[in-house]
Amino acid sequence: MEGGGGIPLETLTEESQSRHVLPASFEANSLQKSNWGFLLTGLVSGTLVAVYAVATPFITPALRKVCLPFVPATTKQIENVVKMLRCRRGSLVDIGSGDGRIVIAAAKEGFTAVGYELNPWLVWYSRYRAWREGVHGSAKFYISDLWKVTFSQYSNVVIFGVPQMMLQLEKKLELELDDDARVIACRFPFPHWTPDHVTGEGIDTVWAYDASTFRGREKRPTLMHFQPPIQA
Repeated sequence: MEGGGGIPLETLTEESQSRHVLPASFEANSLQKSNWGFLLTGLVSGTLVAVYAVATPFITPALRKVCLPFVPATTKQIENVVKMLRCRRGSLVDIGSGDGRIVIAAAKEGFTAVGYELNPWLVWYSRYRAWREGVHGSAKFYISDLWKVTFSQYSNVVIFGVPQMMLQLEKKLELELDDDARVIACRFPFPHWTPDHVTGEGIDTVWAYDASTFRGREKRPTLMHFQPPIQA
């Protein structure tokens, strides 16, 4: 049968069908592009999740009302803290323990030491360092917000604070600590307490406060001097 213009109807049907059939190579290219699109989307999503997981522990503290940044303690600061712990006994806590160097140093001096740190990466690293230094049995680290921890069970408290938090922390410790406790502040002193001992200079200055002092009796601070050994 023929249509208008003398063209067979079968020919018109075949031409119409051929216009709607996509080449096999075109379909393969489309499928390949689609697969690459899914792969690229997965890679981008995975990267964003990884960045979020790594960055969140560092960004979250900065979003808090009072930020306690991680600044590693210097060797001299650690030495001064250890000086303030001489003749002391009992357990020790480092508030905002960072990479664990204060807790580890205290554990080496025979203290049962605990560190509280909000950043989980630093806590895990601290635990590794304690294991490497051989004091993992007496140096423990926990992921926690310092404002949610009660410090009444500790006889020695170490804090590397910032000025914005010292007043609030002063009130918290005064309520929770026993009279025989000692608080050791590094870098910044407490605003209202009178220190019992002071050692170091500049950023390495360390202040020691005895709970029996800041709860009542006033005592002039003692500047601690240590005589170097006499060379033979």
